[in-house]
Amino acid sequence: MGGGREIRPDELERVEAAGGRVINWNGHRVLGVLATSRSIGDEYLKPFVSSKPEVTVIERTENDEFLILASDGLCDVITNESACRVTRKCLTGRTRRRSQGVGNERGGAAEAAAVLTDLAMARGSKYNISVIVVELKKRSSSSC
Repeated sequence: MGGGREIRPDELERVEAAGGRVINWNGHRVLGVLATSRSIGDEYLKPFVSSKPEVTVIERTENDEFLILASDGLCDVITNESACRVTRKCLTGRTRRRSQGVGNERGGAAEAAAVLTDLAMARGSKYNISVIVVELKKRSSSSC
């Protein structure tokens, strides 16, 4: 369904064909509860929620910088564009967490994930917030 912000007609049709309902309550949610229509848990929402993953294969290019894997706790409050902007700043060392408990002094993928998590909490996300950043390019220490 798109992490609560958008609703895909094909997923809405699949949920309703299985006898479920999608209710817009602080975002579109299956039975007014779950903000995603594909999940491995939430047994009580079966058969409306599918555990079958939806897979899209995209060929990588040399321009690909990083990959952000995140739950709807991040995606509900931060746009893809903002998440990419923050991640890019972390990977180039221009943004760091105030508490230096995660990551290293030069930034990095762990630092970017921590900053995105902190930002989601600061924006009031009340759902689980899971973020993994995978750096796809090696950066030189002089890049900015």
